[in-house]
Amino acid sequence: MFLDELNCQIDCVENGQEFLDKISEQDQDYDIVLMDCQMPILDGYEATRQFRQQEGNQKHTIIIGLTAHAMESDRQKCLEAGMDDYLCKPFMQEELLDLLQKWIDFSKK
Repeated sequence: MFLDELNCQIDCVENGQEFLDKISEQDQDYDIVLMDCQMPILDGYEATRQFRQQEGNQKHTIIIGLTAHAMESDRQKCLEAGMDDYLCKPFMQEELLDLLQKWIDFSKK
């Protein structure tokens, strides 16, 4: 609902495999992907790894990992999987907005 209020176009999936299927069937590029790390069937870490392989060097889609784990090693695990940033759940709307603004500004440079 918060992202709708910001006039963001949103697509949702239930798991990492659905994400990969949706990405491969659409001709649409995404500015930012919010990737839950703990999903059934294919978790966010592996979905990100596979997506980065498919994406290659042609484009770089910003992926923000969302996880309930707050240790520095969890952040590192997100980055090693190919995510660009990390947000620990639960989070405040302001935290998400700050992170989105950081990467939206970055992607326009």
